[in-house]
Amino acid sequence: MAVAQRFGAEHRILVTGGAGFVPSHLVDALVARGCTVVAVDNFVTGSKENVAHLADHPRFTLVEADVSDGLPEHHPAIAERFDAIMHLASPASPTDFASLPIEILRVGSLATLHLLDRAVADRARFIMASTSEAYGDPQVHPQVETYWGNVNPVGVRSVYDEAKRFAEASTMAYHRYHGLDVGIVRIFNTYGPRMRPDDGRAIPTFITQALRGEPLTVHGTGTQTRSICYVSDLVRGILLLLDSTETGPINCGTEHEVSMRELAETIAALTGSRSQVTYITRTADDPEMRRPDLTLARERLGYEPEVTPAEGLRRTIEHFSQRLAG
Repeated sequence: MAVAQRFGAEHRILVTGGAGFVPSHLVDALVARGCTVVAVDNFVTGSKENVAHLADHPRFTLVEADVSDGLPEHHPAIAERFDAIMHLASPASPTDFASLPIEILRVGSLATLHLLDRAVADRARFIMASTSEAYGDPQVHPQVETYWGNVNPVGVRSVYDEAKRFAEASTMAYHRYHGLDVGIVRIFNTYGPRMRPDDGRAIPTFITQALRGEPLTVHGTGTQTRSICYVSDLVRGILLLLDSTETGPINCGTEHEVSMRELAETIAALTGSRSQVTYITRTADDPEMRRPDLTLARERLGYEPEVTPAEGLRRTIEHFSQRLAG
């Protein structure tokens, strides 16, 4: 299965959350293929540093705005029609669930509806970045797209889980009612350069602790597992969905599943750190297992992850080493 490139030179693409970790890498890839890209971000969790290298690029514009309030239509870069709208804006780390709960709910609901309305007006393809959190603490393993999930609707993670599930429902409603061209990608655990050191997720936490010689804090017994995907593989999967006519939802990630204890020990070894693993209280509703079934992505998109965990972690450690040294 091969997906022909559908978006490139002469196409205008809006990326929400464009200064964030994953979206900034997506922006790079879109600019590289010739697209004109407008990134919108309110910098609650994103950083201008992530797109600073594009500041003077003629086909890139960064607009500071909160998409939950709607797009700033008066801005000349926003006023012009878009060929595709890619909605990736949302705080997404466990620390954000407690500190930014209302912002997460607003960007998953209000912002999604504003952007869907704009996509209808522009006749644009709409890509919704959903999450493996849609499956909650899954009772099916690996997770297949037809599984409806096991989500606590009032738990500490619910603001993110339910915001994304609402966004999926909204996207499909606009597809069915308006005939809107949409695609939903369910993103599994992704890592790489440009993650925040204080992100709260396992890989940046372990790397930062190892480089500083601090204990590596593993939640619970460390037997819970995640599949880990390097950011370039995820971006390639998202672009395949963009170029396709698939609606989804479609999982995107890797099948390399690792326990949190093993991950901490691997990072300690790769950094040459003498840090020891310590165990702390596990957070509520923390999923026991996470690994995508990639059958649909392979069959419909021709997707295959390429970067090995050893190589991806090496690149990420190098990035954090330079950042902490600077």
